[in-house]
Formats: sequence, structure tokens, C-alpha cells
Amino acid sequence: MARLIALIIMLIPGVIAALGIKLMRDIFFGVLHSPIPSLSLQFLLGFIFFIAGLGFIAGFIFRRDRKNNKVQQRFMK
Repeated sequence: MARLIALIIMLIPGVIAALGIKLMRDIFFGVLHSPIPSLSLQFLLGFIFFIAGLGFIAGFIFRRDRKNNKVQQRFMK
């Protein structure tokens, strides 16, 4: 059950990061999505989604590895 919860926790930020990549990719083709008023704002929003999703996944993995003593000594508490 714990592995399923961990998978769900990793899946949601992954979808957010993928949405961020899609929003950034769409500005190169001139596709503007309806709730966003400009292409530059769409790129910025996509970049924020991508960084937030990737940062959450990286932090989750780092915390898990720190808990299991799989990181270098300088990253240990």
C-alpha cells in the first residue's frame, strides 16, 4: 500500500511537469490556450509548472535517499 501511495505522490507532480513542457512547446507553434491571455505568460506559466514538478520529484527522491543513507556525507544531516 505504501508503494502505491508513493507512486501516486510521484505521478501528480510528473503530470504537472509534463503540462509545463506542453505549455512551453505550444508557444513555438503559436497555440494559445483559452484561459491564458498571452504567449509570454503561457511560457512563464509552463516554466513554473515544469520547475515545480521537477523540484518536487527531485526533493522526494533526495529525501528518500537521505533516509536510506544513500547520499554522500556532505548531504547527511
